[in-house]
Amino acid sequence: MKKSYPCFYLLFLLSICIFAPLSLHAEKIVELSNGQPIYAPAYSHIYSGDRERPFLLTVTLSIRNIDPKHTIRITTVDYYETQGNLLKNFLDKPVTLRPLESIRYVIPQKDKTGGSGANFIVKWKSDKSVNPPIVESLMIGTQSQQGVSFSSRGQVIIPSD
Repeated sequence: MKKSYPCFYLLFLLSICIFAPLSLHAEKIVELSNGQPIYAPAYSHIYSGDRERPFLLTVTLSIRNIDPKHTIRITTVDYYETQGNLLKNFLDKPVTLRPLESIRYVIPQKDKTGGSGANFIVKWKSDKSVNPPIVESLMIGTQSQQGVSFSSRGQVIIPSD
């Protein structure tokens, strides 16, 4: 007669639920850099329902200098729409972020010009090799009694010549 081990299976499933998300969010090892262009996806709206009704979102671009000892200079913060056309240059001159300092740029909820494929290009530089900044776009919106919020992490890109 075969014995069943319901407690064992329950513990096994529970451990998968607890530890699997940890491995899914593991980041690769960070390499020091003295500057990079970063692409950050953003969504000024997403679609809901069968009729693809736009759900408008406020977009916040967050740039965080995570180096505990060195400053970085943000040289470019550009906002693009779905078709890749430049909508806005946020900087007239470089902005310096001190160690562990952050800065943010906001696209208001009523501004739907970016569309569902909006994005930012952020360029930064440093005089020394430092921990690269974290660049994230955070989207949040409410309609009626429904709220939506999510974030996207920026990705280093290699500029093409």
